Amino acid sequence: MSEYRLPSLGADMDAAKLVEWCVKPGEKFKRGDIVAAVETDKGIIDIETFEEGIVDQILVQPGTRIAVGSVLATYHQVGEAPAVSTVTPAAQTTVASIPSTPIHDAATIVVDTGVSDRVRISPVARRRARELNVDVGKIIGTGPHGAISIEDIEKASSAVVAAEEQPAEKLGAGMRRVIAAAMARSKREIPHYYLSTTIDLTRMLDWLEQQNAKRSTTERIVYAMPLLKAIALALKQVPELNGVYVDNTFHPSATTHIGFAISLRHGGLVVPALRDVDRKDCATLMRELDDLVARARSGHLRSSELLDSTLTVTSLGEQGIETVFPIIYPPQVAIVGLGSVVERAWSVGGMIGSRRVITVTLAADHRVSDGHRGGRYLAALDRLLQEPEQL
Repeated sequence: MSEYRLPSLGADMDAAKLVEWCVKPGEKFKRGDIVAAVETDKGIIDIETFEEGIVDQILVQPGTRIAVGSVLATYHQVGEAPAVSTVTPAAQTTVASIPSTPIHDAATIVVDTGVSDRVRISPVARRRARELNVDVGKIIGTGPHGAISIEDIEKASSAVVAAEEQPAEKLGAGMRRVIAAAMARSKREIPHYYLSTTIDLTRMLDWLEQQNAKRSTTERIVYAMPLLKAIALALKQVPELNGVYVDNTFHPSATTHIGFAISLRHGGLVVPALRDVDRKDCATLMRELDDLVARARSGHLRSSELLDSTLTVTSLGEQGIETVFPIIYPPQVAIVGLGSVVERAWSVGGMIGSRRVITVTLAADHRVSDGHRGGRYLAALDRLLQEPEQL
C-alpha cells in the first residue's frame, strides 16, 4: 500500500482545503493525471500524481482543510493486491490548528471547517462555480436533496462580483500574509548576495522587431521571451544557480524550468513554471506564457506548475521600475530581477549614441555560489543577448 499525501505547492503554503476528487476507489490513474483539486491562498490548484496505481481508499472528504504532508488517500500498484489502510479517515480526526511546518508522519491532521457532509453538486455546476470563482461550501442548494444547481451558482456569483469591486488590498490580505511569511523565512535562512548589471538590448530589440514584422498581430512576441530564453541558456554555464537547496544540500537540476512571477487581480502573486525554457523557441514560450497567465488569474493552475521551478524571474518593467532587488523563493537558490527598458547614452566602438538598455539583478544563495560565479552568469547572459538570432 502507498499513501498519497498533500504536496507543498511552495514555501508559502502549509495547508489547503480539498475541493473535489477526480478519482474514486477502484479507479486506475497514471502519471500526470489530475487526482484532486485543492484551494489555497493562491486559488484552486489541480493536483497531479507522479505515480501510477489504483485507488484503495479516500481518507479526506471535500470541504476539509488539511496540513501539507497529510495523507489524502491510499493506493496500490497495478498487479499488487489492495491493502487495508490503517490511517484514520480525516472525517474522524480534527485538531484546533495547523502547524506552521509541513507534517511528514502518517497521521492525517485536519482542521475542523464546519463542513461535515460532502457538498452535493453536479460536475457541471462545480465547473461553473470554478469559472465564476464561487465557493460552493457557502451555498445552500435548492435542487433535489439540497443539491447545488447551476442557478444557485449564478445567483451566488453576484456576491463574487461585488467582492471584486472591493479594494485589492483587502482581498489580497490573506495571500500577502502568506507571502510575507515565506519571504521572512527566506531572508532569515538564506544568506543572499546581490549583483547588478546593465545590458544593451538594442541589437536584440531590433532583431525582435524584424521577426514580429513577419507575424500577425496576435502572434507577435514580447521582449520578455528572448530574455527568458537567454536567462535559461546562461544557467548551462553556471549550473550552481539552477536547482534547490533541501536538507542542507544543493540539488542541481538537469532541467531548466523558469518560474515567472505573475501578479493577481486582487493583490499577491503566484510563480508557476515555464518548463524546459532552454529547449523552446520564443514563439512557443510566448504561447505557453499567455496560457499560464490566463490560468493563474482564473485559478486553474496544475500543482506541478507550482513545484517545478528551478529558478525564478520577476519583472517590474511594466511598472516603470528600473532596478529590482528580489528575494529568493525557497527552496530555489537564485532569482533574476528585470527592470524596464530605457534609453541611455551608451558608448559603442568609441562612439556615444542612444541605446536601449535594461538593468538585470541577480540574488543568489551564498551557501551554493559566490559573487564570482554570479558575475559569470550575468556576463554569459549579456553575451547571449548580443546574439539574439541564436536564441
